[in-house]
Amino acid sequence: MPYLLVIALQVACIVHLMRRGGNPLWVTALIFLPVVSAIAYFFVEILPGLGQNRHVRTARAKAVAALDPERELRAARSALDLADTAGNRLRVADALAALGRHDEAEPLYRESLRMTVGDPDVRTQGKLANTLYEVGKGAEALALLDEVPAPMGQSERDRQALLRAKILEHLDRKDEALDVYADIVTRMPGEEARCRYAALLIDQGWDRKALVVLEEVEKRMKRMDRQQRAAEADMYRWATETLAGLRSRGVTA
Repeated sequence: MPYLLVIALQVACIVHLMRRGGNPLWVTALIFLPVVSAIAYFFVEILPGLGQNRHVRTARAKAVAALDPERELRAARSALDLADTAGNRLRVADALAALGRHDEAEPLYRESLRMTVGDPDVRTQGKLANTLYEVGKGAEALALLDEVPAPMGQSERDRQALLRAKILEHLDRKDEALDVYADIVTRMPGEEARCRYAALLIDQGWDRKALVVLEEVEKRMKRMDRQQRAAEADMYRWATETLAGLRSRGVTA
């Protein structure tokens, strides 16, 4: 068994080497000194690359956040204690918002905007609008969005539009919210827009339209791995249960 493990380790390192077009001298070392060279290869060639891999960085960040959710908040507050700047206030506000403490984040977003020299930062205004929505100040959030210039990139515009739809729904302007959801639902990554759109369609009695939207969520969900689904587990559970409920009532597209 140890012999088979050594061979497997050799093959794995050689395959990694060939795929990346590495130094061919490693092949000789891996063949004639398999264990020592494989360990050396891991530390020299593989480990440094792991730090640059987006998926590895994301997984590491999630693990740290799960083990110590207030780590970034402490670091942000420490930076603010050293230098009271707009950027450091924004960092603390972002950390609070990530923890769902929007009531504490709101004044810091306002202060960051007040301290910013020149034109207000559009992204910070968007964050403040989202926080206002989260604390139930929908009218003020919508008024702020109306003042904010449209972002340059399509993805940023769509994220802003999603927030607008959520605010309109909160303000009971549901027909307007439906129009916004219908416009962005096929462009936005993730399933939040689709699920919110489906929920509002059901609320307004459009079960067949909601079924079509949720069937698309189901189709996309089947192509995701377990980690991707786990990131939004509650949303996917709602979508699955709601879709099953529609089908059990005989709703068809």
